[in-house]
Amino acid sequence: MGTTMIRVRAALKMGATWAGIWFAAGLAILLFVGFGAADVPFPLGFAFLGFLAGVTFSALLILVEGRRRFDQFSLRRFGGWGAAGGALLGVVFGALTGLGADILVLAPILALAGGASASGTLVLAQRAERQRLSAAITGDDRLLED
Repeated sequence: MGTTMIRVRAALKMGATWAGIWFAAGLAILLFVGFGAADVPFPLGFAFLGFLAGVTFSALLILVEGRRRFDQFSLRRFGGWGAAGGALLGVVFGALTGLGADILVLAPILALAGGASASGTLVLAQRAERQRLSAAITGDDRLLED
């Protein structure tokens, strides 16, 4: 498989992962505010935005950071790129849907959510890498399988 296809697949996986997490956040909000509070059900709307935010973040990370590994990132830097991706998504989504001044509300919210999601992603990725290294040292083949 070529490098481009690997990166596209990784971006789609990141989008799917963020969609799942944002779906759960939307479900929590839906339970808090009630089922008749919005035109679009919060979980579905959040999942859609989470997918787009994850893919946008991945594309931005690939374009700017290139070949850096997870262990080469600080939490602050990775979270910053997540926030930048979220803000970029907010501006593009707002412009395409004609939200006008509502972009000033949407972009910061998506930036915060993107930064938090990216930070969580990095923590989980670094933990998984430590487990793989530990498994390689101890010879535990169960953790080395993909």
